[in-house]
Amino acid sequence: MTQRRTFNRSALALTGVFALALALVGCSSGSGDAGGGDTDQTTLEKAQEEGSITLAVASERPYSWVDESGEPTGATIAMHKQIFEALGIDEIEVEEVAWDNLIPGLNAGRWDVVSAGMSILPDRCAEAAFSDPEIMYTTTLAVPAGNPKGLSDLDSIAAAGDVKLAVQSGAIEDGYATDLGITDVVQVDTASAGLEAVQSGRADAFALTAVSLNWMTEDMDDLETTEAFVQELDGVEQVGAGATVFRKADTDLLEAYNEELAGITGDEQSYLDLVEPFGFTAENLPPADLTTAQLCEGELG
Repeated sequence: MTQRRTFNRSALALTGVFALALALVGCSSGSGDAGGGDTDQTTLEKAQEEGSITLAVASERPYSWVDESGEPTGATIAMHKQIFEALGIDEIEVEEVAWDNLIPGLNAGRWDVVSAGMSILPDRCAEAAFSDPEIMYTTTLAVPAGNPKGLSDLDSIAAAGDVKLAVQSGAIEDGYATDLGITDVVQVDTASAGLEAVQSGRADAFALTAVSLNWMTEDMDDLETTEAFVQELDGVEQVGAGATVFRKADTDLLEAYNEELAGITGDEQSYLDLVEPFGFTAENLPPADLTTAQLCEGELG
């Protein structure tokens, strides 16, 4: 089940915009990338006309989630609020969905953008378009307090042979486990479900990005995290770089987004102003020479 939340920076102003837009275009507004009725609107044009865009999130903290008051929040949400406002889109609607549904729902037109810090991987690039890199990350394990099995990384789990690992279905750690031959796996839909699997004893460890697990377990007495690590496969370090996801047809939206994003990632302080409140540091800032094309081609591991 999905849940929709809205972030509206200037509701009164938008009311006037919506009224004017309806008066001007009646029922001829296009839908998404192809348009509908008598017009041929792109997703960007439609979002700018309506002043609203819909983002899908997987509720993985501190990337993007909906807080207790019903407001979308997180590092990627902070970037998106600034970027889309600069593009004339002041209202963000958020759908909370399972990780595996993010790209299929995007391509089905259920939402306009995926805001989840999703890793740029060749198989995903075949299905959707990724922005320039936004967040670099490492991996860690959430384990019971005291780390009773002495785990340090995914290689230690593969070597142990008697460890049940929880992974978020479709996440990059799921792929790592498969590549390492780890077969005793519990697949979960959300990060919180992964932590609950360890707390309940259904799993001995849960693998996810370090910044997420460190954030989510900070106030937990029964769980701890291992040291962050960069996973190696066949001796090659795996580069973890997350980005925002768009439909392949939405080229104008992607280009406009990347132009605004460059002003954030091109200035360390601007970047930190947005993401540091959510536990990210300058180490998460992608290097200037790292490109989405390289990651989509699998050139960096």
